[in-house]
Amino acid sequence: MEQHTEHAPRPGGAPRHIEINLERLSQLGMVTHDGGRTPVAEDFRIIKRPLLRNARGDHDVPPLRHGNLIVVTSALPGEGKTFCAVNLAMSIAMEMDITVLLVDADVARPSVLKVLGLPAEPGLMDILLRERTELSDVILKTNVATLSILPAGRPNKHATELLASRSMSRLLTEIAERYADRIVIFDSPPLLMTTEASVLAAQMGQIVMVVESETTSQHAVKEALRHIEQCPHVSLIYNKSKAFPGGEYYGYYD
Repeated sequence: MEQHTEHAPRPGGAPRHIEINLERLSQLGMVTHDGGRTPVAEDFRIIKRPLLRNARGDHDVPPLRHGNLIVVTSALPGEGKTFCAVNLAMSIAMEMDITVLLVDADVARPSVLKVLGLPAEPGLMDILLRERTELSDVILKTNVATLSILPAGRPNKHATELLASRSMSRLLTEIAERYADRIVIFDSPPLLMTTEASVLAAQMGQIVMVVESETTSQHAVKEALRHIEQCPHVSLIYNKSKAFPGGEYYGYYD
C-alpha cells in the first residue's frame, strides 16, 4: 500500500506553495501553459468555452446560478475523469482574468495530487470535520499563478453525510461567491459507485460527465444520467475516442 506523508492543516497561516512538474505533465500528454497547441490542448479549448459562457454569462444572457461550480464525474471508474478534470483546470487557468480552484472531491479514492505527482495533503474533509480548519488553511497555491488546489484530505466513512451537510453548503457558497473571477472544478467520484457523487452534483451549477468511448455501455451512461436528472446543465466528454481525428477527447453539450 502506497504511503504518503501528510502535512497538518496550517491554521491562520499563509497558503502553502507547491511546485507542479509541468514538464512531466507535458510528457504525459496533458495540457500545460508551455505545452503549445497540442491536439489535447485544442480539444480542451473547445470543451471549456460553453462552460465559461454558462459561468460568466454572454452578452444579454446572465450567468447560471453557481455556474462557476463545475463537477467532473463519470459513470464508472477508469473512464478518465481525473485526467479530464486536471486538463480542464489547466486549460481554464490560461484564460485572462480568471483564477481556477481544482478540488479533489473523490474522497474515497483521491487522485488529483497523484496525477500531478504530489504527495497527499489535508483538504476538503479536514474543513468539514474540524470547525477551526478554514479553506485558507488547506488550499495549495501552485507555480501556475492562476491555479490553486484543494486536496481531498483524510478519508472518512461519513463522507456522504459530510458532503450533504450545512458545512459543505456554506463552503460551496463561500467558494462560489467569494471571488467573482474564480472557476471551481471538482473531481467527483463515479456516479454508479457511490452516493457521494449524486449528493455533490446536486449542489453544482454545471456537470461534466466523462464517457469512455467504445467501452462504457449505453445502459451505464443512461443510469448515470438518471442519477443527475435534477441537474439541468449537463455536458458530456467522450474520452479516448478514435472517431475524431487529431485528439483523444471530443466534447458535446446538452
